[in-house]
Amino acid sequence: MNDINENIESPFKLMVSFDKLLKYYEELSQSEDEFIAAKARRVLKTAKGFPELREGITNPSDLVKREKEIRIVLQDSFSPILTNNEIKTASVPFHNLIFNSSERFKSIIKTAGDDFELKIKNMPKDDTYITACTIILAFCYGHNINFKRPFYYEIPDADGIMQYYKILYNADFIDITPNKNAPKITQEDADELLDNFENMELWKKKFPPNSYTFKGFVISNIFNVTDDQSISNIKSSLIGQDKRKDDGFMKDFHEIFQSLLGLKNIKVGFSIYNEEEDAFEHVHGAGMKSFLLNKLDSNSCKGALCDISYNTLLKEKKFYAISDVDKYYKLSKGKSPQYKTLKEQNIKSAILAPIANEDGLMGILEIVSEEPKVLNSINANKLVDVMPFIVSAVERSKNEEQNLIEAIIQQECTSIHPSVNWRFVKEARNFIKDQFNGTKPNFNKIAFENIYPLFGQIDIKGSSEARNFATQKDLTIQLESIKLIIENAFKLEKLPIYEQFLFQINNYLEDLDVHFQVDSEQQISAFIKQDIDPLLEHLNAIESLNEEVIAYYESIDENVNVLYHHRKDYDDTISLINKEMAALLDKKQVEAQAMYPHYFERFKTDGVEHNMYIGESITKEDSFNPIYLYNLRLWQLQVMCEMENSFYLMQSDFPIKLDVASMILVFNQPLSISFRMDEKQFDVDGTYNARYEIVKKRVDKAHIKGTTERLTQKGKISIVYSQKQDEIEYLRYVKFLQSKKYLDDDVEIVELQDLQAVTGLKAIRVSVLYHKNQDDKSFYTYDDLMKEINA
Repeated sequence: MNDINENIESPFKLMVSFDKLLKYYEELSQSEDEFIAAKARRVLKTAKGFPELREGITNPSDLVKREKEIRIVLQDSFSPILTNNEIKTASVPFHNLIFNSSERFKSIIKTAGDDFELKIKNMPKDDTYITACTIILAFCYGHNINFKRPFYYEIPDADGIMQYYKILYNADFIDITPNKNAPKITQEDADELLDNFENMELWKKKFPPNSYTFKGFVISNIFNVTDDQSISNIKSSLIGQDKRKDDGFMKDFHEIFQSLLGLKNIKVGFSIYNEEEDAFEHVHGAGMKSFLLNKLDSNSCKGALCDISYNTLLKEKKFYAISDVDKYYKLSKGKSPQYKTLKEQNIKSAILAPIANEDGLMGILEIVSEEPKVLNSINANKLVDVMPFIVSAVERSKNEEQNLIEAIIQQECTSIHPSVNWRFVKEARNFIKDQFNGTKPNFNKIAFENIYPLFGQIDIKGSSEARNFATQKDLTIQLESIKLIIENAFKLEKLPIYEQFLFQINNYLEDLDVHFQVDSEQQISAFIKQDIDPLLEHLNAIESLNEEVIAYYESIDENVNVLYHHRKDYDDTISLINKEMAALLDKKQVEAQAMYPHYFERFKTDGVEHNMYIGESITKEDSFNPIYLYNLRLWQLQVMCEMENSFYLMQSDFPIKLDVASMILVFNQPLSISFRMDEKQFDVDGTYNARYEIVKKRVDKAHIKGTTERLTQKGKISIVYSQKQDEIEYLRYVKFLQSKKYLDDDVEIVELQDLQAVTGLKAIRVSVLYHKNQDDKSFYTYDDLMKEINA
C-alpha cells in the first residue's frame, strides 16, 4: 500500500500530521518553567529536520522511516513510565493503521496471535462514512449532531478467552478543511440530512469522497471492559424473544460467562424449580442442559441436593460453590447427591446460583468446569452483577410459559373460533381498562344478532345396535370361558355353589341371545367382579385348572378388566370414522373461511355434526350480502357429498362395516347467539330462537309422515326445511350438483311427522353418487357401490 487512502471510501483525504501538536510545543517552548521549555525545544528540534511531519504523510512506508522521530514527538503522550500499563495507540480515525502504541497494547496484540486482525467491532461500513460526515458538520460548520457511540475491540487473550476493550478518542490534534470539490453545507442541507440517516446517496452528494482534508492524528485510549461488556452481553442475550430456540444461544452463553469469569473451559446449565412438586425440572430449548439433573427430566430437590446445599440454595438463596467435587464426594462417602451427579459427568468444580426474587426460588444457574478449584466461593461473587438480569429473564420466561399454557388450554379445551375472537379481545380490553380505572371490572355478554345458522351431520347408522351386538359377542365369549372352567372344577369338586354359578351363567347366556337389555352389561360385569373373580383366584391354585385360568386372564383387557375384542373393533371404527370425517371437514373449512369469514364448530358423537353462523355482526365489517349465505349453503351440501364419498372409500379399512347417513337442517330466519360462560360455548338466544335447537336435537330421529320409515337413510342426503322458498333454493343446488355427478336423479320431497313442539317440517331427499376410488370416473348409486366393493 503506497497511500493510506487506498481502498477506503471516505469524505476525508487522510494525512498523518503532527503540525497541531508541534504548535502546542511552540507555545510550551516559551514557558517560564525551564524544564518544560527545554523539553519542548528538544521536540521541535527533532521535528525541524523533517518537514513532512508538519506537512502530512500519506505513505505508510514514510511513517516507518520516521518511526524514531514520531516516537520522540509523541513521548509526552506515550509516557515510558506508563507504557507497560496504559493501552494506547496513535492512528488516524476509522483506519487500522497504527503508527505508535504503548508496550501494553503491543503485548495484547501479540498474545492474540499472528492470524488476528484488529477491527472495530461495532462499526458498520456505511456508518463509518456517515460518522466522518457528522465530524465535518461539527468541525467545519458548527452543527453538533450527537452521533457518538462507544466503539470496541474484541481481542482474545492467551487462553483464547474473548476480552472486550472500549476505545476513547482524543481528537485534539486534528484539522479538517474543505477541498475545492466540497459543496458548501447550508442550514437547509443539515436539516435534510437529519431526516435521511439511511440515505447514503444523499450523504455522498453533500460530502463527496475525498472532499475534505483530514490533517493530524488521534490518540486512542483503550480500556479493558470485559466484565461490563460480559454483563451487557448477558443482558442482551436474555432480552431477545425465543432465543433459547436458537442452536447458537447456549454456545454464546458459554463464551460470555467464560469472558466474565476469565475461564476457558466452563459450561453453563439451568434447572427450573417447580414449587408445587418441590422439584427441579429440565429447561426445554436448543442446547439447554442441567448438570444437576444430568439425564433426568426432573428430580425432587431432596433427590438432587444434600441438606446443606438444599438450605443454602432454597432457604437462604445464596450461592453454593464446590471447588473440588472429588474431595467432597469422598468426604460425603458418595451419599450427597449433588457430588455424585457432578462426578458422573466428570465435573471437578461448580457454582450453583439460585435464581430467586421476592416470591421465592425460580431456578438454579449452574456453572461447571472439568478442572478442580477454578470455580470457587471467591469468583462466585462475580455473578452478583449478572443475577438481576437472569432473574428478570426467568420471570419473563415464566410469564410467557404461563401465557403459552393458557393459550394451549384455550386452543385444545375451550377454543374461541378466530371469526369471533375479535369480540372477546374487545371485551377483555374493556375489562383491563376498568381494572386500571379502579372501577369494578365486568366481562360483558358476548352476543351476535341477525345471523343465519347452518347445521349438518354425517351420522353413523345403527351405531347403538352395532355396539350392543359387539357387547353381546364379547360377554358371550367371556361367560362361555368362565362356564368351561367351572364345569371342569365341578368334575373335581362336587360343590353345589358351582352348580349355582353355572345356572346363573346359563341364564345370562340365554338373556344375551334372546333379549339383550341396556342393563345386561352392567349386571353381568357386577356378577363377574363380585362372584367369579374371587372364585377364579381360588381355582388358580388347583394345578389341573391353572392353565385354563391363566388363559382366561390373558384374554381380559387389563385397561377395562373385561374381554374387549368386538367392542374394541366397534370403538376403533367409530374413532376412525370420526377422525377422518372431522379432518376432511376441517380441511374444507379453510377454503370456506377464505370465501367469507363465519363461525364454525364441530362435534364428534356417533358421527360428526357441525354448526355454522354467518352474518354482519360476526364479520365486524360492512360487507355481508345474502350471496355469501347462499354460497355457504351450496358449499355445505357439496362437502357433505364429498364426505359421503370419502367415507365409503375408506370403509374397507375399518375393523367393522358400518354405514352413514347425512342430513342438513335449513333455518330461514336470522337469529341471535350468545356465549355461555358456564359451558364455554355459543348457544341460541331467546325463546323464539330455541325452536332451532329443538329441531336440531330431534330431527335426525324423525319419520316420514304416515310411515315408520326414518328420514335419514344410508346412501342419501336429507335436507330438512319449513319454508317454500328454502325448497326452491335447495332444488336449484341439487340440480347443479346433479350436473356435476355429485347427486342422483331420484329427488323426492317428503313431509315429516310432527315433532314435540315442532310442526310443518318437510325434506328433500336424494341419493349420493359414489365412485370406487379417486381415479375412477364412473359414478355409482349406494347399492351399485356395495356390489362393486363386495365383488
